[in-house]
Amino acid sequence: MKILVITLILLLAAGCSHVISQEIRQTADPQPAYESLFTSPDSFIGRVVIIGGIIASSSNTTDGTYIEVVSRPLTYTGRPENTDTSFGRFLILYPGFLETSSYAKGREITAAGIVNGTKKQKLGEIDYKYLLIKAKEVYLFEKDSGRYYPPVHFGIGIFKGF
Repeated sequence: MKILVITLILLLAAGCSHVISQEIRQTADPQPAYESLFTSPDSFIGRVVIIGGIIASSSNTTDGTYIEVVSRPLTYTGRPENTDTSFGRFLILYPGFLETSSYAKGREITAAGIVNGTKKQKLGEIDYKYLLIKAKEVYLFEKDSGRYYPPVHFGIGIFKGF
């Protein structure tokens, strides 16, 4: 019985662990004020932050792979929250090749990296000043993993439910 209880506790603890390694989390800002990070990125240059959101696009260049992300607050496990709250967009520069078909629009991502200031580039028809993060560690979430969508069925007794 003790072995079963200990095994269950270990499995639950592993399921609730953070997606970024302990080593990186110890060097990162514990919880930067995201509003300040996006409005005054120069004051964070050189600091390690953990940030995440929803991928808007990705592209491979000679510098590495750029991933454009719409920011979201993170849960205690490092997963982007399922919310419309955003502080702005940011770019992750991964110093190597990543398959952009995997790092595709709509996927959830969390990254730990060094703030490198900003990078200006086009967003639609405007010049947008992106927060630029040079990645130390990147975690791409599985499609729809960990999200629970309750099976809701609505019907009025005529035809099929909506």
